[in-house]
Amino acid sequence: MAATSPEKRHAAQVVRVLERCYPQAACALHHENPLQLLIATILSAQCTDERVNQVTRSLFCQFPAAADYAAAPIAQLERAIQSTGFFRNKARHIQACCRVLVERYGGEVPACLDDLVTLPGVGRKTANVVLGTAFGLPTGVVVDTHVTRIARRLGLTRATAAEKIEQDLMAVLPRKAWIAFSHRVIEHGRQICKARTPRCADCQLHRLCPRLGVPA
Repeated sequence: MAATSPEKRHAAQVVRVLERCYPQAACALHHENPLQLLIATILSAQCTDERVNQVTRSLFCQFPAAADYAAAPIAQLERAIQSTGFFRNKARHIQACCRVLVERYGGEVPACLDDLVTLPGVGRKTANVVLGTAFGLPTGVVVDTHVTRIARRLGLTRATAAEKIEQDLMAVLPRKAWIAFSHRVIEHGRQICKARTPRCADCQLHRLCPRLGVPA
């Protein structure tokens, strides 16, 4: 269903406030190129960005190219990422992903959503992170736990599934705001709109927020 004009106006107001509050918000995962961002995003599943950044500091030195991940003994890769949790699955996905990058794309990360989501361990969220942050391409809206929680509280969606939340946000947000929106909402979630103890009295969005589902 297409978004209504009032829904789009509400979303535009939210975008303006977030832009004013978090003008410098950016991806929290440290990286210097698309491959590093892709690896870091895979590692960030069920893991904090802080922990991922600690791990990738040495990981990226050990494995500077896709071919290095592809050729590494799997046990070595598992040890390098163990503290991120679910390390066996992540190591398997990273190695399989990098083998495809080497075999199909010359070791480079493709700047195409349809190509990225065919890579092992890469779903739409990861693809959106890489395309938006590394390539500046607004292919969608990154939906993590912060975006899920805050978009629902603000009444931008009533969905619970990430795919449907993304569709709802894409319908109400201007395309040019898709990339920065997620970065700013994530920062807002970390600082103000926390899961258990939201700081509503300190929130610049309080006049726009219906506080749907906010704990009493």
